[in-house]
Amino acid sequence: MKTIKFLPVIILIFFLSSCSTIRVTSDYETQTDFSKYKSFAFYKKGIDKAKISAIDKRRIIRAISDEMELKGLTKSKNPDLLISLFTKAIERVDIYENRWQPYYYDPFHRQQVSKYTEGTLFIDIIDKESKKLIWQGIGKGFLTKSSKPEKREVNIHKFVKEILKKYPPEKKK
Repeated sequence: MKTIKFLPVIILIFFLSSCSTIRVTSDYETQTDFSKYKSFAFYKKGIDKAKISAIDKRRIIRAISDEMELKGLTKSKNPDLLISLFTKAIERVDIYENRWQPYYYDPFHRQQVSKYTEGTLFIDIIDKESKKLIWQGIGKGFLTKSSKPEKREVNIHKFVKEILKKYPPEKKK
């Protein structure tokens, strides 16, 4: 009987945890010893190819720098790691058709159209010596055109922080 009382709470917790605005995945080279890396720099050739504004590129780079420094790495002209980024945006259109209203049937069914942009940020971490990709984090989320640069800065930082939570990967015991 106690289980039934707590069932709505469990369902609510599951629902709230699944409604994250940023979906993050990562992949990495399992044979890599990530503890040996102490410094990083940005791979300009890769970053130049990202199709976003120069202002947003700088925001992303600042956010990555902040997060990497919080993890104990230092920015260097002779780094162990190179960091590159890539972005992708997809315009999405959802059409919902609803004939049933809460209290009556609507014979003039209404269609609701929802348009939004889904953005994806790829953060690639490359071993400078071997020139191999050793870690990649991918974050997907909905983009909003904020009119306030401060808000945009905060949102980008949250996005990057979520992606880099998975770096370095936890050691398996």
